[in-house]
Amino acid sequence: MTILDTENQFTSGLYTKRPIAIVRGQGARLWDSEGREYIDCVGGQGAANIGHANPQVAAAIAAQAATLISCPEMFYNDRRAELEQRLCALSGFPRVYLCNSGTESVEAAIKFARLSTGRKGILACMRGFHGRTFGALSATWEKKYREPFEPLVPGFSHVPYNNLEALRAAVSEDTAAVLLEVVQGEGGVNPGAPEFLLGAQQVCRERGALLILDEVQTGFGRTGTMFAYQGFGLEPDLVCLAKSIAGGLPMGATLIGPRVGELPAQVHGSTFGGNPLACAAALAAIDYIEANHLPGRAAELGAWFLGALRRIESPLIREVRGAGLMVGVEIKQKVTPYLQALMAEGVLALPAGLTVLRFLPPLVIEQADLAVVVEKVRKVLA
Repeated sequence: MTILDTENQFTSGLYTKRPIAIVRGQGARLWDSEGREYIDCVGGQGAANIGHANPQVAAAIAAQAATLISCPEMFYNDRRAELEQRLCALSGFPRVYLCNSGTESVEAAIKFARLSTGRKGILACMRGFHGRTFGALSATWEKKYREPFEPLVPGFSHVPYNNLEALRAAVSEDTAAVLLEVVQGEGGVNPGAPEFLLGAQQVCRERGALLILDEVQTGFGRTGTMFAYQGFGLEPDLVCLAKSIAGGLPMGATLIGPRVGELPAQVHGSTFGGNPLACAAALAAIDYIEANHLPGRAAELGAWFLGALRRIESPLIREVRGAGLMVGVEIKQKVTPYLQALMAEGVLALPAGLTVLRFLPPLVIEQADLAVVVEKVRKVLA
């Protein structure tokens, strides 16, 4: 049987798969089992910021795997201690909780907010995506994710994104936290307006709620700064991280600010959270991001990429938007046929909703490759 036949026979069936088997990667390139080469603008759905098969991360994983893989947080550990210190130094936060994924980091933030404030309400935004476990799913807007599993966790409500007046009217004395993406990813690559994000922070301060920022996709250089909130001068109370934190290895983290109270022992935890293997990978990934100035590279290449895409003359294009190397092209039709056409042309990209082509290339991508992507987009949208 082929790889496709084997997966189709034994997989859960939960995923809509494209008819190629990816078997190798290097930098911003991927190869399938037939030897075809692709420019990768999926980027592991945002988990491959430092590129595929990064040699520094691979070496760190190999060395740590030969030393110690598992060590739960009932014991102290050298790699974990180093990573916690590093994340706090990068962000200016005093504490961090380590977990295994983006949805887990969101779950933790919701729990910490409710515990710290004694309130129950969580206000999120329409078109927001925060994960698929019950708490994170309750904050997620899209009906196709929510409805099969209702009733969800009570206490969640939604307002339109970038609508400060609606948000202001919805924050009450029972609101534990406002949960926002700095740039909505799954919801269409919608950047937050500065006045909305800063206004939301002010409302939270005035009314005793906490501000949670979901940076699962925007963190670690993607939008042009190490964390997207730093580009707005924001001071959130909790920040959710994952995706590229460990160079592609599963990991998540929740940054915990000073307005969050003390968290009693045993109220939350994770067997694998903060394991030495993931921590070693994360340290190597952060080293690489800093040494190669990837946030600045994302800002520079992203500005070029946005400009080049905006110069495409096509009646299908409604809008091109984004931040750094998180870019969306909204078109006037459903995107699936155009994603398939791009794949046939050697470019892999993502949807963001029904009508947005989303591009999340590794931050190590060369401008020449982005120029090829632009020409392929021009061709398929002609």
